[in-house]
Amino acid sequence: MQYQGLLYRALNPVWARDPLSGEGARRYGGRFNKRGRAALYTALSPDTAIKEANQVGHLQPTTLVSYHADIVRVFDGTDSDALAARGQTLETLSADDWRDRMATGIAPTQAFAEEMISKGYQGLLVQSYSRAAGPADRNLVLWEWVASLTLIDDEGRLG
Repeated sequence: MQYQGLLYRALNPVWARDPLSGEGARRYGGRFNKRGRAALYTALSPDTAIKEANQVGHLQPTTLVSYHADIVRVFDGTDSDALAARGQTLETLSADDWRDRMATGIAPTQAFAEEMISKGYQGLLVQSYSRAAGPADRNLVLWEWVASLTLIDDEGRLG
């Protein structure tokens, strides 16, 4: 599928000067990227972005940014039939043990992401797995975005 529209990220202010970097995800890994693989974890709504960035405890300082996106090759990880064709389910993508599994190698969700990357996908549309998220909250995890994403900062506020 193709995704055209707005995307949002709620960044730790440490990364606010470089909102297109994906460096934090590259350093630490994430549900859908192994360590060493840069990724942008974006959301389809500002509310979802804030839920994703503040999953533990109270609201922490956050910089909310938005992007114009035109992502040509997105795998729809919300489609149970498409997932089944790839040997996945909605439950396997939402498994809470991915951090534990990553500590001993590569988590199954990261292996699935690597498979999608090898097939030429730029990103993965998934439900938000934040505890505060509802069924309508969606994320778009991007592995390739340089030519497909434009930061909205008309007034140059990020420097």
